[in-house]
Amino acid sequence: MDALDKDDIQILQLLQYDARLTNKEVADKIGKSITPVYERIKRLENEGYIQRYVAVLDQRKIDKSLTAYTLVLLKEHTREMLKTFEKEAVKLEEVMECYHMAGQYDYLLKIAVKDMDEYADFMLNKLARLSNVGTVHSYFVLNEAKKETAYRIAIPEKPGNTKIKRGNKEAASGKHDK
Repeated sequence: MDALDKDDIQILQLLQYDARLTNKEVADKIGKSITPVYERIKRLENEGYIQRYVAVLDQRKIDKSLTAYTLVLLKEHTREMLKTFEKEAVKLEEVMECYHMAGQYDYLLKIAVKDMDEYADFMLNKLARLSNVGTVHSYFVLNEAKKETAYRIAIPEKPGNTKIKRGNKEAASGKHDK
């Protein structure tokens, strides 16, 4: 894979904030013509940088105003049991995110429901019934101080000197160790 350049990064930043921008609007904002911008966007999609385009909803307006972060400790920790839990948990419509964690608990789930009654029903009738669930510990969001969906991507200061490798989180520098 090639390195992300300044134009790629600018395109990614623009689309993270407004995925409805047309190719012409993106091209105008970065000072390029439409065809190369279209080709770059298609390449970024094909290489997996752009996974999908979504609308970010106001969860209160769709009756999902209670968010819980739920830690789950499994009874058994074999590879098979971990994978089984993951497969079952991600099928639950209330589970918005599921992370396998290092530390005291095995999984962190982000749960979105209408209210505490719906959360209690979810816990008793869905989560607690999954195979291998041992301990569950939940934290409830009182106020959302920040919710960001866009990643900050640094633009290299000097073209050709510093590049972000595609498919690699490390940045390569033009400096050499002696």
